[in-house]
Amino acid sequence: MEHFKFEQDFVEDNVRCIPMVVRFKLDACGVKLKLAEWSTFSASERTMLAMTPCNTYDNVMRYREHLRLLVWKHTGSEATPLSVDENPLWSILSRIPDMLLAKLQELGARISLQQWQSLSDLQRFALIKLSAAKHEQKNFPKALKEFNLF
Repeated sequence: MEHFKFEQDFVEDNVRCIPMVVRFKLDACGVKLKLAEWSTFSASERTMLAMTPCNTYDNVMRYREHLRLLVWKHTGSEATPLSVDENPLWSILSRIPDMLLAKLQELGARISLQQWQSLSDLQRFALIKLSAAKHEQKNFPKALKEFNLF
């Protein structure tokens, strides 16, 4: 399953947390998946959600429907909808988002616009998520190192 090294500790432990690759797809398909819902899925269902393509309109629609069915199957409840951002911060290549710059400054680190642009969509997404104030902060420096930025 695709995951980052900084996620290794919880991915190997039966994928107990939602990996960035799945979170990226959740944002794309407009479904908020709660950790309690994720924990009801089997290991094979979790792996399938990580491996299933979600990069075209048709793939996104199939992914959303499959996810909604999984949530219903395991919880008897409807999946929670999430608004889809048409211009998410990770997709803007013309500048480094302010929240990321602020987080980098806290660590005494900097990245260039060229470095930002050279990252994959998933890497940029991960940095945005990890720089959010509400996120556990220990993985942000690990991600910077993994992406050769620090």
